[in-house]
Amino acid sequence: MLTQTLIQRQDLRLTTQLVAAIHLMEIPALDLRERIAEELEQNPALEIQEEQPNISFEDMPPVNEEAMYFETTSDPGFTYKDGEEASDRQFKFIEGALTRSESLQERLLRQLQAEPLDKKTRFLCETLIQNLDENGFHLVSVDELLKGEEAGRVQNAVHIVQSLDPVGTCTANYEESLRTQIRLLPGVPEGAEEALDYLELLQRGKFAEAAKKMNRTESEARSFLACIKELNPFPGRFFSPKETRFIVPDVKVIKKEGEFNIILNDEEIPALGINRFFMKIAEEKSDKEARSFAKENIREAQWFINAINERNHTLLKVSRAIVNYQTKFFEKGPGNLIPLTQQTIAGDLEVHESTVSRIANGKYMQTEWGIFSIKYFFTNAINRYGGEISQFSKESVKMKIKEIILKDTGRLSDQRIADKLGEQGIHMARRTVAKYRQELDMGSSFTR
Repeated sequence: MLTQTLIQRQDLRLTTQLVAAIHLMEIPALDLRERIAEELEQNPALEIQEEQPNISFEDMPPVNEEAMYFETTSDPGFTYKDGEEASDRQFKFIEGALTRSESLQERLLRQLQAEPLDKKTRFLCETLIQNLDENGFHLVSVDELLKGEEAGRVQNAVHIVQSLDPVGTCTANYEESLRTQIRLLPGVPEGAEEALDYLELLQRGKFAEAAKKMNRTESEARSFLACIKELNPFPGRFFSPKETRFIVPDVKVIKKEGEFNIILNDEEIPALGINRFFMKIAEEKSDKEARSFAKENIREAQWFINAINERNHTLLKVSRAIVNYQTKFFEKGPGNLIPLTQQTIAGDLEVHESTVSRIANGKYMQTEWGIFSIKYFFTNAINRYGGEISQFSKESVKMKIKEIILKDTGRLSDQRIADKLGEQGIHMARRTVAKYRQELDMGSSFTR
């Protein structure tokens, strides 16, 4: 039996404008510029103002002075020099910034052009080069790629490409690449190629056992390993086929007169305003349809401007809170982060944690110590041995592990690193040290 009943309930519904505002909160400066360009194209009531507003959490310095705060590039080392002409500065910037990484294929093909080869051999070499992946290895096997070609000519082409810089490309895997480098590079001791068969023993430090199997001395076994460590098992990785993409900081932290100023990078964000012609139409009473059209576009433009202002204001507030908590980092540099969560910042600012997460996502902060992702400053406390929570952040402990390894003249084990951390008041298990060391992409004591 069907009956009608009344039910009272509360629903949270996201309007189209609210969804758009959330999206604006997330996107970084470069993407925001593109989003503004789209809105300018769609809404005739929105326009770019000639004067750029100065946006800062604190009282902003004069415009000319602030223009010096954000470098022309994301490189914090770029500064203007007294007496340097504007054209010279522009040339140096273009020369240093508008560059593109040379791809592996481009480098090999450029060298191939200088080789005195017949047309057929050159074609085979070019085909082999275009078949290399980012490591310098074959995407498709040579037999399959050049099926039907004369075997001797193909093998000759392979040798030619392998000898180009970087030596060791045009191989099937890292082991073949190492063997190729040993054969072609000068100064490699005789017997180093044989040592590859016992590489696992050598990496584990069992030199006596490896030397016995090779019928060599232990000293020779050590020299073979040292030689192999100088080789690059993935010779193509140094080259990138992608365009260089520069990071543009969204905010910058400047220490001035003992205080930290947080400045929004508004150079990437044009100043927006309402078109005066549309404002005039909205006030006229003669054409009702035109007045309605103008008012609707003005409302949309005002909402868009307010949404961007809210994004900027929230970004500055979150940045100020981060600086207040991580003051030690901004004064002394990396390795001095304290544990900090997004929930803590959200509680201080009386906003939802998701708001902090969105405003930090994909955005960067320029500091005296370099450019860092805003999320870099949020780091959990490490668990001390026995489960106790430490006052040290994960990032600061990783930096200390890196310092210990780099200063190490021998080959410290993970346990010895843990002992050295303990001497500094950081007590943690060996397996945790091993985990952080791997995250730093630093080898074990056998491979260092």
